[in-house]
Amino acid sequence: MLFIPTYFSPISQYVAMFQNDKIIFEVEDNYQKQTYRNRCNIYGANGKLQLNIPIIHSKKRERQKTKDIKIDQSERWQQLHFRSIQMAYRSSPYFEFYEDDLSPLYEGNQKFLLDFNLKCHEFLMNALLENISYSKTTAYEVTPKIKDHRYLANSRKEATYNFEKYTQVFDDKYGFIPNLSILDLLFMEGPNAVTYLQKQTL
Repeated sequence: MLFIPTYFSPISQYVAMFQNDKIIFEVEDNYQKQTYRNRCNIYGANGKLQLNIPIIHSKKRERQKTKDIKIDQSERWQQLHFRSIQMAYRSSPYFEFYEDDLSPLYEGNQKFLLDFNLKCHEFLMNALLENISYSKTTAYEVTPKIKDHRYLANSRKEATYNFEKYTQVFDDKYGFIPNLSILDLLFMEGPNAVTYLQKQTL
């Protein structure tokens, strides 16, 4: 299965990943705006909250490969994102179990977006005690011969999924919000997130 590494991917991407024990990450694609490559959605006190990683855009406005995209460290996005996650999930059942392992991702200066997204994926695999191995593409294929889930990185034309509801921190105010970042499911369900992902279908 072929996927684009994204920033703490939406649940739909992990539902697809958990249908296989080996995945391939696309690393030869051109960067596209308004995708989950550099954004994720969490459940904040006022509803859906989008977290965006600032990137350095090419001054020549040329196409850039995602693997060459650099994070703009002139903005204090790491502190803002981690604080937003803490405020959103500090009262969730499992946040405290993962906080110490999550916090190092928001420290230091990660240079490339792709490397950071892969670290986010590895954090999640460790948190769920899963070992879905992955490899990387060596060339871009418009029509790959393997199952193509790269579309799941597109936040503009997102499909509607009938995922099973689970308890969310602020669902008494705004109801159930489907397909948020995988962090939402992790902090609410903990180890049970694996069973949840395995039961869902796209």
